[in-house]
Amino acid sequence: MSDLSAAFVRLHARLAPVAFVPEVRLHQADEPIGLWELTEGEFRSSQPPPFWAFAWAGGQALARYVTDHPEVVAGRRVLDLASGSGLVAIAAARAGAAAVRAAEVDERAVAAVALNAEANGVRVDAALGDVLDGDAGDAEVVLAGDVFYSEAMARRMLRFLLRAARSGARVLVGDPGRAFLPRERFRELAGYDVPVPEALESVRVKHTTVWELDPAPPGAAR
Repeated sequence: MSDLSAAFVRLHARLAPVAFVPEVRLHQADEPIGLWELTEGEFRSSQPPPFWAFAWAGGQALARYVTDHPEVVAGRRVLDLASGSGLVAIAAARAGAAAVRAAEVDERAVAAVALNAEANGVRVDAALGDVLDGDAGDAEVVLAGDVFYSEAMARRMLRFLLRAARSGARVLVGDPGRAFLPRERFRELAGYDVPVPEALESVRVKHTTVWELDPAPPGAAR
C-alpha cells in the first residue's frame, strides 16, 4: 500500500458502517459523483473508476450471506476477486476464514482494502494485479461481488471462476441483476433487497441474489 494511495482514501472517504452489513465499517464516499469525476479527470484512459469507495449491491449481499452463514468460509482459504473496498474479504475474515486474499487492479483499492481490514481488526492480504488469466491458487472458496457489469469482464470472469470450480473451489457470486450474468451456470442461494446509492444505481434498493457456480455445462447429466 503506497502512502499516497492511503492518504487519498482517507481524504476522500469516511469510515462508516455498511448499510446492509453494519457489522463491517468501510471508508466510503459521501458524494459519489464528485469523487467519480475527480478520479477520472484528465486521466480517463488510465485511472480506474473509484469502485473501492462504495459498497456495491453484489458485495453487500455476498458479505451478508457470508456473515450469516460463516460455515461457508470458516477454516478455509478464501479469494475475493475484484475486491474493491474489501467488504466481502473482510466479512470472510470476520467469519473465521483461515486466510483471505483480495485481488484488485487498482492501487487505491488495495490501499482501501488494507485500511478497511485494519479498521475491522482482521487480516486480509490485498494483492495488486490482474489474476483472471491465471488460476485461484490454493483458494478453497472464491467470492466475487458485482463482477458481471460488462460483456468483456463477464467472459473473462466466467472462465476464471469455472477453472476455480473445476479445481475444487466453491464459487459464490453476488449479483444485482446485471445484464451479463450467465444465470444458466449458477444456482440461487439467497436473495436480498439491498440499499444502494441512488446517484450510482438510479434506485435506492436493488434486489440482489447470491449464486453458486455449477462447473458442469448447462444440461449436463448430474
